[in-house]
Amino acid sequence: MAGTGTAGTGPGEIAQDGSAVEFYAALPPDIASAALVHTAIRAGTPILELGAGAGRVTRPLLDFGHPVTAVDDSAAMLARIEGARTVCSPIQDLDLPDRFGCVLLMSYLVNYGDREALLAACGRHVRPDGVVVVQRETPRWHDEAAPREWARDGVQYRMTDVERPAPGLVAATIEYRMGERHWTHSFTSRRLGDDELPAVLEAAGLRLDRFLDDDRGWFTARPL
Repeated sequence: MAGTGTAGTGPGEIAQDGSAVEFYAALPPDIASAALVHTAIRAGTPILELGAGAGRVTRPLLDFGHPVTAVDDSAAMLARIEGARTVCSPIQDLDLPDRFGCVLLMSYLVNYGDREALLAACGRHVRPDGVVVVQRETPRWHDEAAPREWARDGVQYRMTDVERPAPGLVAATIEYRMGERHWTHSFTSRRLGDDELPAVLEAAGLRLDRFLDDDRGWFTARPL
């Protein structure tokens, strides 16, 4: 799930996109995100989870009754996942024979990675009657991104070195602290505004369906 301008530091293995395996494996399951996806699809719908990481969303999706195929380019991340089929591959290179009722692309990969290639992979793998669920950094986040600190689930977060190297781009570093352990992850995020969505999705053979949350950070798309 590699993106552009990414790097990471800290204890344990660091994945190609800069994500720390030990950090993500130590986080609690992301039940809220899984529940949002669950409400957008039919019960028991098979899910292709692109950029699954260490399975923070995979486990709750399985608990909701969805068979999951978890894809990531980090074998160390996938080794932390239990109960799902796993495929170690860059998303942009993925070409499975299967088609899925739901293809999930979250963790802001549509902002951090090769957007066109990632959405093309979604379009290749969704059934004609299926749905693609995408999480993006909101346009408001891009407009207002600035250094800040916050805490969640026992983790101290700090975003630093916020820069705008070009129009529509935000580069920053996020620091994570869990007790005595400390990691950093530097990334570049590419803005994806509402006005861009129709054309961006059409290039991948998709059309915008609806937004799933009030902040418009989650949306669904369907095949043309």
